[in-house]
Amino acid sequence: MKKTQLFFWSILAVTTLFISACGKEGCTDPNALNYDPDAKSSSGDCEYADNKQSFTLSRSGNTVTVEGITEADFRFYEDSIYLLKGFVYVRSGAVLTIEPGTVIKGDKNTKGSLIIERNSKIIAEGTATKPIVFTSSQAPGDRDYGDWGGVIVCGNAPTNLPGNEGIVEGGTDATFGGNNASDNSGIIKYVRIEFAGIPFQPNQEINGLTLAAVGSETVIEYVQVSYSGDDSYEWFGGNVNASHLIAFRGWDDDFDTDNGYSGNLQFLVSLRDPNIADASASNGFESDNDPAGSSATPFTSPVFCNVSLYGPNFTGSTSISTQFRTGLHLRRLSNLKLYNSVVTGFPEGLYIAKNTEGNLDNGSVQIENTIIAGCTENFAIDLSSSYDLAAWFNNASRNNSVLANNSDVQLTDAFNLTNPNFQPLTGSPLLSGASFSNSNLSNSFFQQVTYRGAFDGTTDWTQGWANWDPQNTVY
Repeated sequence: MKKTQLFFWSILAVTTLFISACGKEGCTDPNALNYDPDAKSSSGDCEYADNKQSFTLSRSGNTVTVEGITEADFRFYEDSIYLLKGFVYVRSGAVLTIEPGTVIKGDKNTKGSLIIERNSKIIAEGTATKPIVFTSSQAPGDRDYGDWGGVIVCGNAPTNLPGNEGIVEGGTDATFGGNNASDNSGIIKYVRIEFAGIPFQPNQEINGLTLAAVGSETVIEYVQVSYSGDDSYEWFGGNVNASHLIAFRGWDDDFDTDNGYSGNLQFLVSLRDPNIADASASNGFESDNDPAGSSATPFTSPVFCNVSLYGPNFTGSTSISTQFRTGLHLRRLSNLKLYNSVVTGFPEGLYIAKNTEGNLDNGSVQIENTIIAGCTENFAIDLSSSYDLAAWFNNASRNNSVLANNSDVQLTDAFNLTNPNFQPLTGSPLLSGASFSNSNLSNSFFQQVTYRGAFDGTTDWTQGWANWDPQNTVY
């Protein structure tokens, strides 16, 4: 009898321990006051300072599913994978910190998206050896354009919208805009965003990275957006600066500027897939003052420098989607400036809409020290226009040039879709010809270099953190 009782109590103890170890509920949020590191599933009773609302979390193995809203500071840790389910909001002044090397996936069924609201911040500061990765939740080989929503950052900087305020496209309820040009929405550095971008309906899209009225104290550096299902990058107002940006194999436009955006940008590169373009016509740059083409202020007036746009027609006879259009697509009274750059391989090199031609003559639009190469048509205007765009571009004072073929630019292997090398070869016209004498380049943000385009022939700033084959990467 004693042996039977001992055996019974032993089994009961082991069973209790097993259940406790495998099924213990508690607070699984390391940011909470009552975090329980032994809890395996959330009990929903996490406690926070000031009773602020926080994300709803659930854990399965190494994956933490994140839903809802946080009003409290929160941290994503490198040793976990985070799955964004639906629209995930950081609001009410909260700061989301993401450790270097962290992987965040967007849920496909709910089109998971990360939205940083006004007055809140994201601190996503990876390193060249430990980039932060936002990517698809699908298995290697099954990932596709638009598997999830994207990353949206909203700020308080000026726009030219009525009332200086707007709501971010794509079905969110996030507002943006204000009067603080030096607003700070945090840091996005050494970050990859893959397989994001959803066109919910015309003019209602989520891009790979959306920057809405983001201010100048925000840091945007070393970002790669790959396989975006809409624009790779889009700015709606604001004046945040950015450098070292990659747009890789996107669906729609590479760099889209609207609603009074006026930041400085340097060292940008894009590479297109010849077979992938949008029905709305895909461009390298697309720039509007606003959707109506009004003269609302502040004008959309970004200053781009050292940009390399590598379009879909790699060889001059490459078969490309008929939905590609222009390397530089400027319309609706845009005041965009471009210096020390190269545009290759598009059906059209430069298009200026008729309502924007006056900005060429008054200097509001400037393109200088820039090469257009390998384009089917170098210049395009509206059918109702007779403007001599070639004469404007080729005026000696602008130091621009047109080359017949991409090969004339003399690049190492820029059009390689699996392992591109963007460096210009010895003798390339890109290795010289830059100028920073224009007053628009006097800002200390700009590095004064001697070369044109995004690369100097020696240093590959994509090395170590960029990924040219995210389809097959195991995360």
